[in-house]
Amino acid sequence: MYFSEEEWDMPFIAQADFFTHVQNTLLSMYSKKDISTLKKFNQNLVDPIKLTFDGFTNSLNKETLISTEIMRQVDKSMTNDIGKFHQDIFHFIEGWEVPTSGFDIENERDHIYVELKNKHNTMNSSSSQKTYMNMQKKLLADSNATCFLVEVIAKKSQNINWKVKLDGENYDHDKIRRVSIDKFYELATGDSNAFEKICSWLPIVIKIIKERITSDTAENKIIQELNQISDSFMNSLYLLSFESYIGFDNLEFKHLNELEEVPLFK
Repeated sequence: MYFSEEEWDMPFIAQADFFTHVQNTLLSMYSKKDISTLKKFNQNLVDPIKLTFDGFTNSLNKETLISTEIMRQVDKSMTNDIGKFHQDIFHFIEGWEVPTSGFDIENERDHIYVELKNKHNTMNSSSSQKTYMNMQKKLLADSNATCFLVEVIAKKSQNINWKVKLDGENYDHDKIRRVSIDKFYELATGDSNAFEKICSWLPIVIKIIKERITSDTAENKIIQELNQISDSFMNSLYLLSFESYIGFDNLEFKHLNELEEVPLFK
């Protein structure tokens, strides 16, 4: 235990459980960052022209440029990890379940069924209609049910009827709700500040856990492999994707002396 009972102001989740949950999320993210070889780095062919623009407009050196490209490649997977973070925390909150199929979060005791989305504009019209109809179906099967579309990043704090247009007709029902994550945590835990407390604790818990996890950076390994292609970092970057293109076997950057102070060419 890192903090005393008096310091830990989230009675709805045990300190050990919160640390475990944050650690699992971090480990999943680190595993996706394991792009430590040139082969993995170039698996889907990097775009050297885009990287050139990135390097110049953001004044990046080669290590930072490689690191930024790695982060771009894994960003989608990491976004999924954040979605799992918001969903799976309910494994640890009494009365709530995270089923393997169907709704994202459930409370069978209170007949509450939840679809969780990270951002208010995540779903297109077709997806919204499908989700709404699934909720209507649940209400028909369980007259005590209440269904929630919970948005982590909503336009504002809210707990309102979810209004949807189906086949040209407007629908809304007081048992199909559209709720921001703060309002949902209040419902789930009885603490109106529960989500704020999670956000307040998250940075310090991540810092503590991150100090225990060693994650080798991949940038230097990839740069070493690029150096085997050419003495010039930029030459190597272009040859990754354009090696078979006309003229690239003798690639030369014009007025190279004028580029000597550019981080990418150091």
